Amino acid sequence: MTPRLPAPTDAPTCRAAGQLTTGLVATGLVAGVLDDALGHAARAYASSGVQGSGKSTLAAQVVALARLRGVRAVAVSIDDFYLGRRERQRLARTVHPLLATRGPPGTHDVALACEVIGRLRDGQAVRVPRFDKLADRCLPPSRWRKVRGVDLVVVEGWFLRTPPQQAPELAAPINALERGHDPDGTWRAHCNDALGRHYPALWSRLDRLLLLQAPGFDVVPGWRWQQEQALCAANPLPPGMSRRQVEHFVQLFERVSRHALRALPVIAARRIDLDAQRRPIGPAWWRPPDA
Repeated sequence: MTPRLPAPTDAPTCRAAGQLTTGLVATGLVAGVLDDALGHAARAYASSGVQGSGKSTLAAQVVALARLRGVRAVAVSIDDFYLGRRERQRLARTVHPLLATRGPPGTHDVALACEVIGRLRDGQAVRVPRFDKLADRCLPPSRWRKVRGVDLVVVEGWFLRTPPQQAPELAAPINALERGHDPDGTWRAHCNDALGRHYPALWSRLDRLLLLQAPGFDVVPGWRWQQEQALCAANPLPPGMSRRQVEHFVQLFERVSRHALRALPVIAARRIDLDAQRRPIGPAWWRPPDA
């Protein structure tokens, strides 16, 4: 039986990105990100960070500044490459019921993402898909964005470039959702296998990685709740998730998020540390990967 999880109305708005949106241009952070991309000839520049860290807002502002400079740029979210509900229901029947809920590794059309981002990276014309999160389906190709060639594509997503875990790390459940719905580890093993088997082809198309590093996973439920409140304020119908539902929902992402928080600092080319209010911290915001 498919577990009853809240509908993932997880589309953030600019207001939902919180403190990271405040004063970015004034502090030079957006310019710094764009300069980093252009200075390293990155045609596909990735921005990764946990849910609610401000990836979408930062990507949009980098693209806006690029266009002001005469650079043809576009932002793309990994969320637009979710598998549709029918395909996820098939996975729910044949692999594990938790795969009915989109979000974790294994619930994306990686082949389509590779094709689209690869063509964008090469400056070719392509249609960029759009996923309707309220309807839980990818819009028909006739409604996809037409992009005729760009100099820079900014790709944002919550687990970009995250490697798979080692098998022993999967043995014990880490939260109530895993204990209650995945006690034998089938779901987490499937997601981890997808992370190691399918996603590297997509990661190889990303030239450079910027990491928005949260202080820890404990801030994610609150950040995600702020997103939900902003989303509901902008779109009151249908009703969004309650605080308790949000806290339950983010457990789907907890394992990979915690792993990404540990693994990505030594993978990312650039890193911005954030405090619990999403404010960049430290004497230098640009930090090399940890030794």
